[in-house]
Formats: sequence, structure tokens, C-alpha cells
Amino acid sequence: MSDKNRDVIENSKPERRSPDDGNVKQSLLSDKKNVRRRWIISSLFVFVAVIFFLGSIEDTVDVEERKEAALPQLVSVEHISTGPQTAIINSFTEVRPRWSTELRAAVSGQIVRVTDHAFAGEFVEAGTILMELENSQYAAELAAAELMLKETKLALLHAENATKVVSRDFERNGITPPNDLALKLPQLEIARSSVLSAEARVAAAKKQLKDTTITAPFSGFITERFVSLGAAVNPGDPLVRLSDNRTFELIAQLSRKDWNLLKKPLSGSIAQIYDQNNNMIAEAKVRMGGGFLNEATRQYQVFLEISNNTSLDVLSGDFVRVSLPGISITDALDIPESAYTQEGYIWYLDQEDRLQRTTPDLLFRSQDRVIIKTEEKTAKWRVATTPLVSFLPGQIVRAQEREY
Repeated sequence: MSDKNRDVIENSKPERRSPDDGNVKQSLLSDKKNVRRRWIISSLFVFVAVIFFLGSIEDTVDVEERKEAALPQLVSVEHISTGPQTAIINSFTEVRPRWSTELRAAVSGQIVRVTDHAFAGEFVEAGTILMELENSQYAAELAAAELMLKETKLALLHAENATKVVSRDFERNGITPPNDLALKLPQLEIARSSVLSAEARVAAAKKQLKDTTITAPFSGFITERFVSLGAAVNPGDPLVRLSDNRTFELIAQLSRKDWNLLKKPLSGSIAQIYDQNNNMIAEAKVRMGGGFLNEATRQYQVFLEISNNTSLDVLSGDFVRVSLPGISITDALDIPESAYTQEGYIWYLDQEDRLQRTTPDLLFRSQDRVIIKTEEKTAKWRVATTPLVSFLPGQIVRAQEREY
């Protein structure tokens, strides 16, 4: 066997270890486990110490035990007595002009003049000239009609004279005329009818000539102009829009409940008109109401008018509140609006300062007050002005008078 092979065989043999080496390794592993065990135990001791430390520094403020019970909830109340109340019925509506129209051409022609009053935004008095059309044709027709009238009047004079002459001849001779034709009465009637026809033609020609000048039929504002100078128009073409600013009409719509609260008769009564800032701006006279219901809303309608308005507080198109006078109601309560909940309750305090609630009949509203009627037979009420959701019937509370 060669030396090389012998070295390979010797290197492939397993290494021999002494018994002392195994004991050393085992001792090292044991030491590591002991160290780990000591660390775990130390950590547990530290954790327990921290817990005790945190417990020792916890807020330990002494809480005094109160021997007295907690005070009941404080409730703001208002003392209210039942009594008669006069109903005021409110309705919101739009102010509309009594007269509002589009002035249209009555005859055909070319516009030859547009005055300064015909521009949008101008205020015009009744009878103010706005526009003029070319009128030579209508002037000629008027002249022809007047000439015909003169001719028919002349023919009438001839017919009347002829009738008189024939009638005198029959009287002088003592002869009774055989018929009307002998007295020329039919010719006289025709002449009279011709005069009437000619007069009607003259009147029609004058009307057409007058229609070439467009004037304001009533006082108001020009809100829109549709034509310009030089334009040719035909009968029916719109020229300007005119809106009245002195006489207004309002239509108040009421439910059946509000209608029953109105003071009758309505015609001639006076209603107050308020703007959106709750300022009274005018008084309106009730013209009529209640004759029929609105087909769309099925509500009663009250028609009012504002006449001879000279202030600028009332304007066409404004949205206003109408307050109508109502009947007097006995045993009603005038409570603040805040005391009436969305569920329709009012909360009040009984004699033992316990909360009670009732569902009243809401009659009407007046600004920030609500007029109600309830079946509870109580003369004096302590009404909770600001009821809370946490209120419970029978809950004991403390009453605090409402300050004004």
C-alpha cells in the first residue's frame, strides 16, 4: 500500500473525542439555561414591582360621601292663565297688480315716433303718448267718411223737403194719400238710414285714426318694450307691457280650520300686510272670499285689494304676509313657540312640581307665540318654555321663572 493511500484511509477515520470534552459542553448548556431562567425570574419581579408602583401613584383623592340626594333638574317655566284670545289668521301670498297688460297695435302701419315714456322702467300717467304710427291713410279715410256724411245729410234734407211738398199738396186738394210711396216716405227713411251709416263710418274712421297714437290706458310702469322705431306692425302685434303700481290684488289661501276661525262677514274687513322683515307696510280691504275652493290646493280663497297706494313699500311681485281678523276664543292659552314640541306636546308642572304633558289643539300662531286650546281644566299653568327630550311624565323638577 502506498503512502498516499494510507494517508487517505487515516483521514477518513472518525475523530476520537475524549470524555472530558462532552462534560464541558454539557456544563456550558446548563449554565446558559440557568442564566435564561434567572433573567425570566428577574423580569417577572420587575413587572410585579412596576405594577405595585403604578398602583401606589394612582390618584387617591378622597371622595366624600354626600348624605343629601342630588337636586332635581332645573326647568325654565312661564306662568300662563287661560283666557279669551282673538284669533289672527296669517297667510303668505304674492302682490299682483290689478291691471297688467300688453298694449297691442289696433291698426297696421309703420312706427314713426317712440317717446321717451315708452322705454322699460319708465312710469307713465294714464293718457301719456307712447308711440305713433304713420296715419295718412286713416286721415284720408276719415275725410272720405266725413264727405259722405255731408252728402247723406244733404240727401236727407232733399227727402224731407220732398215729403213736405207732397204732403201739403194732398192737404190743399183735400185728397187722402193712397200710400206711403205717394208721400215719398220710403225715400225719407232711406235718407235717414244713410245719414246714420255715414255717421258710423266717420266714428270708425276717427277711431282708427286715434289708434295710430298709442297711449297708456292707466298709470303704471313700462316693464318691457317689444318694437323699435321704423318697425312695421299689424293689428295684434305687442308693443309694450304696462303694469299698474297703485292698485294691487292679493289672494290669501286658507285651510278649512283657519277659515272657520275667520270673523264673518269678510267683505269690507281690513287686513294688515307685513313684509318679510315683519314690518307692517299696508292695509288691504277684503273684497270677497269663500265662494269656491282652489281646484289645485282645495283651500279657501280670500280676495283682497290695496287701492290708491302711494308709498314704495308695496311693490308688484313682492311676497308678503296677510293677517286677517278672526273670532274671539275663550279659555285659550298664549304660550311661547319654543314650548310647543315637534311632536305636538306641551310640558307643564303640576302642583307637586312633577312634569306632565298634554296634546293641545293648535289654533293659530302669532309671531313668536302659539295660541292653543286644551281639554285640561286648569286655570293657571306653569309651562316649560324649553322642553328637553329627556323629560319624562311624573319626573320631579325645580321650577325657574322665565326672565324677559
